Amino acid sequence: MEALEAIQQGAAGKPIFDPTSCVIYTVLGASGDLAKKKIFPALCNLFEKKVLPPSCQIIGFARSKVTIPELAEKCKNYMKAKDEKVLEEFWSRVTYTQGGYDSDGLGKLSHSIQKLEKKHSSKQRFRLFYLALPPTVFINVCTQLKQHCWSKNVSCRVIVEKPFGRDMETSNELSAALTGLFREHEIYRIDHYLGKEMVLNLIILRFGNELLRSVWNRDKISNVVITFKEDFGTAGRAGYFDTSGIIRDVMQNHLLQILCLVAMERPVSVDASDIRDEKVKVLKFIKPIELDDVVIGQYVGNPDGKTDDARTGYKEDPGVPADSKTPTYAMAKMHIDNDRWAGVPFILKCGKALNER
Repeated sequence: MEALEAIQQGAAGKPIFDPTSCVIYTVLGASGDLAKKKIFPALCNLFEKKVLPPSCQIIGFARSKVTIPELAEKCKNYMKAKDEKVLEEFWSRVTYTQGGYDSDGLGKLSHSIQKLEKKHSSKQRFRLFYLALPPTVFINVCTQLKQHCWSKNVSCRVIVEKPFGRDMETSNELSAALTGLFREHEIYRIDHYLGKEMVLNLIILRFGNELLRSVWNRDKISNVVITFKEDFGTAGRAGYFDTSGIIRDVMQNHLLQILCLVAMERPVSVDASDIRDEKVKVLKFIKPIELDDVVIGQYVGNPDGKTDDARTGYKEDPGVPADSKTPTYAMAKMHIDNDRWAGVPFILKCGKALNER
């Protein structure tokens, strides 16, 4: 059984939503790169697999003025669904509201939600809000969401995308703000990379295969290399990327999550809290990283490149300061000091504008 099917069935063994439920899924930051490449394709995939009820409504919300045909065209190359009927039906469930992330804008969003809800007679109502936004605006947006879009008569959830703060201080500040606004079960903190089929299958591959289970240790493995490679540059995300860099953008979330899945012990169940507990144990066993075990770099243009992107260096990308020292490549060697992995180096590599993907 594929991991996705196992997770969908879960412990309850039943669909997430009743087919007649009123489900309104709002993507805040709908005109951005994450929404285009990941969120809308994932929602379409869930719609095609009937995880989302056929009557669901999806609202795109952002400051930019965008039509649904324009949004569909932007997402076209990233959609897994290829059936034109599925795509047509999916986009017919999508509407778009333009507005700022302030009281007026979120007031407009609330009006759009209520307008859609009036078309449903179901008493089971859900409002889900996905923050495909920079972490610097999370607190303000969540405050406005609570004030304008939350309802005691509707099951509401907010989905917070990585990076969760910039450092420990801002992460703690964000946690305090969110828990002050919402109850814990109303908050989902996620890393979209965990939705990749390859990553989902890691748990099944590790713990459902007796042969691998017997050799998955320091006696049979000399080192573990986890690599993230992109063959293109910042691709329009320079403004965001230069404030984060490859370590915050990729290594400390995507790659550490994979490291945890590779290194963790068998969880009690596939329940999220049990998997989280095992991941935390791995992180606590990681030794502090030495500076000598880290390499960082920044890509430059290749004069002989075949495309404009290949010939453009990072500092030549619009939005990047001329004196930027933001790393676009990083490698770090880590050691997990427990019985299973003592002495086995875990090498994490990630970079943009590399030779291959």
